Amino acid sequence: MKKIFILDTNVILHDSGCLHQFKDNDIYIPITVIEELDKFKKGNNVINCNARDFLRNLDALSSDKMFNGGVPRENGEGSIAICLDVALDEKIRENFTEITSDIKILNIAYSVAKKHQFQHVVFVTKDVNLRLRARSIGLKTENYNSKFVENISDMYTGLQVVEHVRPEIFDSLYKKPYEVAKARLGVEKEFYANENLILKNGSHSALAFYDGKTQTLKSIQPQICYGIKPKNSEQSFALNAMLNEDIPLVTVSGKAGTGKTLLALAAALARKQLYRQIFIARPVVPLSNKDLGFLPGDVASKLDPYMQPLYDNLAVIQNHFNENNANSRQIRELIEEEKIVITPISYIRGRSIVRVFFIVDEAQNLTPHEVKTIITRAGEGTKIVFTGDIFQIDHPYLDSQTNGLAYIIEKMKGQPLYAHINLEKGERSDLAELAAKIL
Repeated sequence: MKKIFILDTNVILHDSGCLHQFKDNDIYIPITVIEELDKFKKGNNVINCNARDFLRNLDALSSDKMFNGGVPRENGEGSIAICLDVALDEKIRENFTEITSDIKILNIAYSVAKKHQFQHVVFVTKDVNLRLRARSIGLKTENYNSKFVENISDMYTGLQVVEHVRPEIFDSLYKKPYEVAKARLGVEKEFYANENLILKNGSHSALAFYDGKTQTLKSIQPQICYGIKPKNSEQSFALNAMLNEDIPLVTVSGKAGTGKTLLALAAALARKQLYRQIFIARPVVPLSNKDLGFLPGDVASKLDPYMQPLYDNLAVIQNHFNENNANSRQIRELIEEEKIVITPISYIRGRSIVRVFFIVDEAQNLTPHEVKTIITRAGEGTKIVFTGDIFQIDHPYLDSQTNGLAYIIEKMKGQPLYAHINLEKGERSDLAELAAKIL
């Protein structure tokens, strides 16, 4: 049965191509949504681009029928219509005292549902509070989940443990060229490209990763980058992937204190001679930066609190060396010469990302569309490392299944240009690890 989907503003700001996600059903857009989109037209953030793209696409479809029954979408995918404002329904007036834009949109949705006897009409919004309000007055609602990870509990970790490995395999991995053909392993398991492996047999163990191009298991050798030494096998896997020039896209997930950002910074510094710049970026505030205006000082002063964790990680690396040590001096010089750039993610837009080691911290607060935008901007010789914790979401319209980091992990696994590892063991301190477990 054909349905009518009524879209909220945040759906469009999240995905400007949302009109193509409802198959052959009809789409209604409240006029209040158009008014709200007008406020988002100016700016360089992804949501501003989404607002502009959507309005341009809507204008291309525009005709008198848009306000009178709707116009057909491409390929016969149902119709799209704009709903004009209507008088406030008595039920809306009784339940909601403050008439905000959200309530005006809700009122239009309620009017449409009432006209169709509440059959086959669905109000779509990413605002959980608005969904609760809609349900309270009998409206059917849905979250907008066009791009999501279906089963988060079975998410790809980037790691497999292989038991009962023959002793001669260890002998081959410990000697040059530190690799062995997968066929010699003698197990039925399948591996993803660049998947990390812990090989075991009794007291013997070895760390390796699977090279899908050559179908070989390659040993992971101990490495120290700018004084940072991996403290566990997972960190060794992460550092190996970030140092590997043949893998331009790496994701590292894990809870706070597992060393994600620190390892990424150390790897970037160790490989600095291969890159023109090191970009270190993170999202500042979900959906918009409007609350920055309430902080005192100039733009730099407003952004410093958000960027401070990145500076803290850089300081950890510097503190491994004497102040007059060449490595310590070099880090200071790289910052002064803008060879290391620490900035909000929105400030990267428009910059050339060619031969850049690009670290994106707190990537779980990016949408799938935003991570796609970042990756598709990568030029020749660029490496991108996304770090974050998919269970620590600050974005109001994202969760563990719909955030950009989880989306990359799910979609990119098995690709020869991609590697992932999930860090589980906290290394910040015993106290931090205890708090993460029981609080």
